[in-house]
Amino acid sequence: MKPPDKAGLDEIAETYEGKSIEKNEFYQADPTGIRTGNGVGPQLSSTIEEVCIDTESVLRKDNVLRKIITTREVLQEKLDNIRGVVTMAYPMGLPVHDTIRMTIEGENGMEGTAVGQELLDPDTAELWVASRSFDRNQTVGDRLGRNEKTKVIGKLQKAGAGAPGREAVVDEEEKKAMMAFYFKKQEEMKRLAEDNEDDYLNSSWANPKQLQSSMRGVGAIKAPGIR
Repeated sequence: MKPPDKAGLDEIAETYEGKSIEKNEFYQADPTGIRTGNGVGPQLSSTIEEVCIDTESVLRKDNVLRKIITTREVLQEKLDNIRGVVTMAYPMGLPVHDTIRMTIEGENGMEGTAVGQELLDPDTAELWVASRSFDRNQTVGDRLGRNEKTKVIGKLQKAGAGAPGREAVVDEEEKKAMMAFYFKKQEEMKRLAEDNEDDYLNSSWANPKQLQSSMRGVGAIKAPGIR
């Protein structure tokens, strides 16, 4: 990662500022201008991606529905895996200003990141349910009862931050289904509006000679090019 005072697009630095950019054999220009672009080989890149995917798997929201518990030990194991693969990729070490280094070497693993600023103090954090703050001297069971089928959505907040935002009345899947339904109805109404008001005259039941033709047994004449 580039020092903050040297961030910028390499192409502009070379073309307009006359600077010489250091490039290794796996160099790829960073479109954000934040990183040097000197990456690692395809094999190590694949290993890093696999480790990241494995780490993300323990942070999925649907793990709650699947009854998969995420423990501190599991998170520490994934963080150690990331630390190991970064060491393999950059044995000389990353710069002290690199956010990846600050993340994996920090006490909580998120120092130097925007997420780190949202960390909650376990001694002062407040639990909110239904716009009500829980007393720290009470358990959830004391406030909500001990019915195992009861389901609530609780949120943690910093002390004194007030009530968190309410959950959306309609979840994302229901929202998509509703949008698809209304889009379909809109297309149907548009198609009906485009139909000619006299379109029914082309129907066989609106033909004044239909009875005469049927009695003569001629019916509708069909031929190529004739409607």
